[in-house]
Amino acid sequence: MEKIVSLQNARIKNIVKLSKSKERKEQGLFIIEGARELSLALVANYTIDSVFICPELYIKSDYPNVLDSIPDNKLFEVSEAVFDKIAYREGSDGLLALAKPQSHTLSDLELSENPFIIILEAVEKPGNLGAILRTADAAQADAVVICDPATDLYNPNVVRSSVGCLFTVQTAVCSSEEALAFLHNKGIKSYAAELTASQWYHETDMRSSSAIVMGTEADGLTDFWLRNADHRIKIPMRGKIDSLNVSVSTAILTFEAMRQRGF
Repeated sequence: MEKIVSLQNARIKNIVKLSKSKERKEQGLFIIEGARELSLALVANYTIDSVFICPELYIKSDYPNVLDSIPDNKLFEVSEAVFDKIAYREGSDGLLALAKPQSHTLSDLELSENPFIIILEAVEKPGNLGAILRTADAAQADAVVICDPATDLYNPNVVRSSVGCLFTVQTAVCSSEEALAFLHNKGIKSYAAELTASQWYHETDMRSSSAIVMGTEADGLTDFWLRNADHRIKIPMRGKIDSLNVSVSTAILTFEAMRQRGF
């Protein structure tokens, strides 16, 4: 296993470059930090390009066997100083991998007989997207569909904030028009979350095939979804502010749908 101790090493410099979306797209690589996250990526059949291990940190990992299936020529030992340069989070377990993205088209999705889908329009913040993927994993939603995204699905902060749920939840990236056509084709009703809607979310029947449609915190949904969704629903707001964080709103609506379905 090659050992890297220089901060000027070409591989280390390249990892730093991969913090930028343009570099990730050009190189066809993204960053996975953490042994748990890597283990989930392996289960999801992601192709691993290389893995960087800091032994002093990795010795404390709860996933000591995650590297068993990685060929030795893809493993690189790094010093603590080097790992500190490439790490994205505090309290890391000393493992960082580079992997190749997978396809995320609507045609890739495999839906259940009675699907529940989360649709996000123009999601901007990686942390919100990651949190929503965690919700989707916990609720076993069929898929998260990201329309007209303003953030990269493989942003390191999406991987981090999703705690690896990026690899456990089916995702598709498309335009809003494509998503709407997909819902119509599959016979899935859409429920647009809107502050001025007249229908309360908890009085809405989401037991059949359904999709909730969530907008940005700043602007909400565009007219496209407000015009074309089958229903508009809202969450009661009794305080001084008129909206919740989009990841919180998504969790509320998702688990109401799960409650109705008896999960």
